[in-house]
Amino acid sequence: MPSLKSKSKHKSKAKSKQEAKQQSQSETPILSRKERSIQKRKAREARQKLFGITAFCVFFAVAVGVPVGLMVEPKAGISVALGVPCLVLSCNYPRQALWALLIYLPFSGTVTYWIGGGNALFQLAKDVFYIPALLGLVIGCRKQGKPILIPKKLIPALGIVLGLSLITLLISNGSLQLSGKETGIPFIQGILGLKVLIGYAPLIFCSYYLIESKKQLHFCIRLHLVLAIACCVLGLLQYSMLLSGKCAGTDHLTGEGLFKATLDAKCLVGGSLLYSPSQGVIRLPGTFVSPWHWSWFLIANSALTFVSAFCDPSLFWRTAGLAGMALVFVNAAISGQRIALILVPILIIILLFLTGQVVNLKRFIPIGVGLGLILGIIITNNPDMLQERIDSFVGRWEASPPTEFIKHQFEWAINEEPGIFGKGLGRATNSTRTFGKTQLVETPHPKLIYEVGYFGLLAFLGLCTRLTMLTFQEYRSVRDKSLRSMGASFWVFVLFISYFPYWYPLDTDPVAVYYWFFAGVIFRLPEIDKQEQEKLRASLEIELNKKQKAKAARKRAVAKASQ
Repeated sequence: MPSLKSKSKHKSKAKSKQEAKQQSQSETPILSRKERSIQKRKAREARQKLFGITAFCVFFAVAVGVPVGLMVEPKAGISVALGVPCLVLSCNYPRQALWALLIYLPFSGTVTYWIGGGNALFQLAKDVFYIPALLGLVIGCRKQGKPILIPKKLIPALGIVLGLSLITLLISNGSLQLSGKETGIPFIQGILGLKVLIGYAPLIFCSYYLIESKKQLHFCIRLHLVLAIACCVLGLLQYSMLLSGKCAGTDHLTGEGLFKATLDAKCLVGGSLLYSPSQGVIRLPGTFVSPWHWSWFLIANSALTFVSAFCDPSLFWRTAGLAGMALVFVNAAISGQRIALILVPILIIILLFLTGQVVNLKRFIPIGVGLGLILGIIITNNPDMLQERIDSFVGRWEASPPTEFIKHQFEWAINEEPGIFGKGLGRATNSTRTFGKTQLVETPHPKLIYEVGYFGLLAFLGLCTRLTMLTFQEYRSVRDKSLRSMGASFWVFVLFISYFPYWYPLDTDPVAVYYWFFAGVIFRLPEIDKQEQEKLRASLEIELNKKQKAKAARKRAVAKASQ
């Protein structure tokens, strides 16, 4: 009997596979000879284009990069040899360039300091992918007659922010430039400040055309999960090397050196590092340029790994997502960054409730048990670590409670009398300090008051509010459950970052990229949902046709038998 059952199971499986193959064959259209020849011609043209561009890139790298490296500096030669070909390739292959941007972003700090030696050109490397890809997509959409201003409902709010920012650039930064009293180049500083403020907003347009199907959406989510796991594993290796003494850290230094992150202490990956366990101070950078960037990467990936853990249709990727969440949490605990340790669990809890995944909490139980065991082992081997984290958090809270800190920042910004249009773009943005003096403002809203004035702050808050409302409407219109769940998770991330009052996540990689990118993905979800609904209707029609044919065949058989 068991053998008969197993045979019947194998037969049913083979039958279902055969039916699926037949259905896929019926769904794929049969091409005519003319259409096949057109496809072959296009493929040949694409190969010729790729060969021509590759030949130019190799020629440029040898003819220009090598002489620059010999005459000026080897790093400058490498920058030229790689930078210009990347610009050309990114413009001609914008979609591949955007994937390259997303892959490069988590490792940018490691590339900058371990390969580029801190060269400023390497810090701008992500824009070598982003800006040409944006131009390439715009050119492609214009040729195909596709809309560029996406979504149209957001354009007025974005236009107001851009208009006020340009007025600030011309009046505030321009007057500083013309006065000659300021050191540096205030106008260039303002342009960089504008890029930091809304320079990545066009990623909404980019991601809208990058993610064109459910398959590509799953690829995007899984890619981010793999990147998160890879970076977190490297973060754990970094911590273990410091713990074992393979990397010196900063514990051997004296005076202020014990309490300052430094590039001289970098270990395995990433940039500036602070590791003085004797003083109870640890700040790890992971794969990024600084501990601050690493903490925001962990916070962002608590949301992205959540999407894989609870929304992916594949059991393997859901399990991997849960493992990714655990790794993010462990890295938040060992990184020494208070904000990551607090916000990672808070964001996960908010996601559980606002996305409705709290009903699937049983999925979280195994990873919760595993996470408890991992943290238990770490705490057992490092009994002082937990107490250090608690003391650090309590000490920071008592020294400067967040509410008092934010209040003090607002008072400072108001007392500076920024006027209607502010003191100038980039004047409180740390990444623009190369081109002029900057003020250290550690909360986003006082920073906006100082740079672009009260109207600028209101306009930017209006933009974030409009974006949050539109993305909410878009994901709520989706009928497919898995797509809707993904949209809800992305929307919670957008909502959280839009109004976060402490520090400045939108000035920080990778949040500055993820915020606008996943907003664009949300706007694409209704189109993907339509595709899925059409596929569902087509499959139902095929099934209905099969049933009707089978019914007609039975009727004919009955009619023949009765004759």
